[in-house]
Amino acid sequence: MSVEVNWQTTRPTIRERTKFMLNNNLFSDVKFVVRKSDGESESKEVISAHKFVLSIGSPVFEAMFHGELAETRDSIELPDCEYESLLELFRYMYSDEVNLSGSNVMGVLYLAKKYIVPTLVEKCTKYLQENLDPSNVFNILPTAEKYEEKNLVDRCWKVIDEQTEAAVKSDGFATIESSLLEALVVRDTLTIKEVGLFQAVDLWAAKQCEKQGVAVNGELKRKILGEKIIKAIRFPVMKEEEFAAVVLDKDILTKGELVAFFQFFNSVSTTPVGFSKIGRSGVSADVCRCGRFRSVSLSSWGYGGGVDYLVFSVDKDVMLHGLSLFGSQNRAYTVNLQVKNTSNNSAVVSKKGTFPSKHLQYKDSYCYGFEVLFDSPVHLTKITSYQIEALISGAPSGRGNDGFKTALHSGVMFTFSSSNSPNSNATSQTGGQFPEFLFSVL
Repeated sequence: MSVEVNWQTTRPTIRERTKFMLNNNLFSDVKFVVRKSDGESESKEVISAHKFVLSIGSPVFEAMFHGELAETRDSIELPDCEYESLLELFRYMYSDEVNLSGSNVMGVLYLAKKYIVPTLVEKCTKYLQENLDPSNVFNILPTAEKYEEKNLVDRCWKVIDEQTEAAVKSDGFATIESSLLEALVVRDTLTIKEVGLFQAVDLWAAKQCEKQGVAVNGELKRKILGEKIIKAIRFPVMKEEEFAAVVLDKDILTKGELVAFFQFFNSVSTTPVGFSKIGRSGVSADVCRCGRFRSVSLSSWGYGGGVDYLVFSVDKDVMLHGLSLFGSQNRAYTVNLQVKNTSNNSAVVSKKGTFPSKHLQYKDSYCYGFEVLFDSPVHLTKITSYQIEALISGAPSGRGNDGFKTALHSGVMFTFSSSNSPNSNATSQTGGQFPEFLFSVL
């Protein structure tokens, strides 16, 4: 390689002069031999380097060249990296620049970790976060977990939660380890129909059978998956026709389990033991509204420090998403709300906050109020008594009148009754607060 005369004079900064030395034989005192893949062929390439530059950029290279067991060879072979990745590591160490791409970023991240170059690690993880999508998330997540890059791990799970269906259809999903598959199927926040999740899990197991060179059958797929993964599939939330069309012929469930499920689907038994019948919170459900008053009025319902109580129960298991409350026009209300199981006085869900009042539709008319939505829907079990407790601060609001003792909505019967709790603000079965219950049917 020929070097231009007086090259220093055309590069006025130290950065420019150092950058010029990248992979340059001039003054080079060490060479690295690495593999280079070009389509189907593979060759060995040499990168010229300078011990001084590498040592001031990495404590590992410093130890390699100047430690007690310093490397004395002029040529060092690195079998654990490729030419493109090592060249980009050196480019960064010589110039603070790096050319990242989908083909080299994983290799560069590995080398940045290995040689302890934290600022390059940050650039790699930032690049991965910015280019993360369902098609590559299962390729990136294992690496992020291996290197304990928490922000990248969290971002990966966010993509998986928000775009589950697309993620499990990616090529990378078929190659994940069983531990990652288990971490996936136990998540409550996935946004995929349960039958779709089962199909993805079944396909993963079939691919594993093929990889191991064994017959693809239900017994071996179940053995490969393991009981934790099988039990994490929420078969009871599937529709019976989905279960019959998709699950039945996969032979993953035992005969006893199949009988139990068909009894469950036909209301002959309760949930089959070991399988959850609570839908994942990430899956949007049809939210229903159960109103408990025959009429509403704008008459002043005041808040003087007393708690508004109401006791209720449902005749079927439901997911409670939240409650609507009365307010008045252009006002905000501070609320501390809890729903408790009256049998043990334990809170099943709570919510605090300040809520602006807005125009809400109530049956065939309108009222002013606001909705208190829980961070995630809460499971209410049938024939269980619950009590709502809400400490409300704000201007006088509207109120409900002539309340129903029972109200049937979407096949669910709500039963309301007054509370005997002290320090009451006078909400009761017949009037006061809590005009609507927002719920979905299991």
